[in-house]
Amino acid sequence: MIELEISNISKKYKGKKAVNQIGAVLHPGVYGLLGANGAGKTTLMRMICGVLKMDEGKILYDGEDMNDMGERYRELLGYLPQDFGYYPNFTVMEFMLYMASLKGIGTALAKQKSKVLLKKVGLESNHRTKIKALSGGMKQRLGIAQSLLNDPKILLLDEPTAGLDPKERVRFRTMIAELGKNRIVLLSTHIVSDVEEIADWIFMMKDGEIIKQGTVESVKKDCFGDTSCSLEKVYLHYFGEEDLGDAAF
Repeated sequence: MIELEISNISKKYKGKKAVNQIGAVLHPGVYGLLGANGAGKTTLMRMICGVLKMDEGKILYDGEDMNDMGERYRELLGYLPQDFGYYPNFTVMEFMLYMASLKGIGTALAKQKSKVLLKKVGLESNHRTKIKALSGGMKQRLGIAQSLLNDPKILLLDEPTAGLDPKERVRFRTMIAELGKNRIVLLSTHIVSDVEEIADWIFMMKDGEIIKQGTVESVKKDCFGDTSCSLEKVYLHYFGEEDLGDAAF
């Protein structure tokens, strides 16, 4: 069984804790991370990825410390940051092959995987298109495709539906729900309905701490006594309407 244990991790910036004593145990499934801009979500994801060093606590994969695992841990990860860098003059396929090489995937296998993933995200007909010619939504789909190149056991997606139109978000939800069957998927999004549709578990984060967590249904019931309300209503209850509009959750 795949298990990721986050054990009381913290990160401080300029004397203030951006993430404060967060702990959780994750198994294969889809985990939604909700919270207003500045809640600490991106900091949390970057620590899980090993991009950012934690001040306190530890992260274990199947009981082994991520720091002791080193490269073996990084090979398990797929990550789509909120601000993902592209090379505008690369074609879609050139970019996929470049990212595959960074992940240590051989050329023949990289070509095979790239074709499959580009088809999965609806970019197979754009494999020769330069990235600078893609729409914002298409670039985001390309980012999702590259994050899957190494068939990660832990997939971290920070604002993955940014720039996607409603039809593309439906495609995304279907894909992520499928991916969550055999890996850990942690995603943050400002589109609460997307999380409501696909998440097995919800984390609500405020001021660097998890203030509420549970299944979508249990979070609704704890808040309003029944499950008929929307997750957006629960979000508004905890964070207020001012955080729902253009906040990067």
